Amino acid sequence: MTKENLQACHNRIIPHIHNTPVLSSRLINRMVGAQVYYKCENFQRTGAYKMRGATNAIMELSEDQKQKGVVTHSSGNFAQALSLAAKSLGVKATIIMPTNSPQVKKNAVAEYKGHIIECEPTIEARQGAADKIVEETGATFIHPSNDNTVILGQGTACMELLKEQPDLDTVFCPVGGGGLIAGSALAVNYFGNKCDIYGGEPFEADDAYRSLISGKIETNKTANTIADGLRTQLGDKNFPLIKKYVKAIIRVTEEDIISAMRIVYERMKIIIEPSSAVAFAAVLKEKESFQNKKIGIIISGGNVDVNNLPF
Repeated sequence: MTKENLQACHNRIIPHIHNTPVLSSRLINRMVGAQVYYKCENFQRTGAYKMRGATNAIMELSEDQKQKGVVTHSSGNFAQALSLAAKSLGVKATIIMPTNSPQVKKNAVAEYKGHIIECEPTIEARQGAADKIVEETGATFIHPSNDNTVILGQGTACMELLKEQPDLDTVFCPVGGGGLIAGSALAVNYFGNKCDIYGGEPFEADDAYRSLISGKIETNKTANTIADGLRTQLGDKNFPLIKKYVKAIIRVTEEDIISAMRIVYERMKIIIEPSSAVAFAAVLKEKESFQNKKIGIIISGGNVDVNNLPF
């Protein structure tokens, strides 16, 4: 995937997405000892960066494929994104959602006219249910993170960040399925200026951390983390990009995630979900290594049940 592919993707989807703001906080800068810039995809349509990849994936389909519809499996944010992107582009979307998906995300999918089918909260059950829809309807399966058109779309958030702050030293992303960090890694490679990219990941779902060490895709036996968007695993399309470009993945505890989330709520007055807080938690955990640096953080989303905050 080339620099021209990433730029063409951005040009394609720009009428359908928001160019989200980049915010900073002097108090947090002092706390970290660095200049921190937040690319606020919590202000994106559907409240998360995944609208970018979902839109690009559908726009790249043939007319015949669009007529037969699309299907995905997702715990929430990609479910919402594909539903709204499909609705905007006149395409039917079927969404396989684990039974433990947050109700706020199920409600949003229904509002965007996505057809929800629930399944057991395992990767095998999710994929099996999606495969059944493909077989029955001829719909095109779009993976939330392991799809090149999705990866390019997700990378446009970091591309916008780097165009606004071209001299960043480091970019941090949360790591779940790997689509955001893989796309961001491409953006850093093509548009960064001696910039490194790091991932943040919960100890409770640290498959990407272990995958970088072993050199092959590892899985999680359990994923008991508050960061519900990071309970998935890497794929064969995004992992090679992660191996090639990501400098390291920093693991954080559940307490680290909750603390980072609370700091952003209290100091920046913006709503972020736990998965988004993981990247900031990683910066806080290793702040001694990034003193006086310019750091970009992708705030991946803000879809959280405000009646069930962890603090």
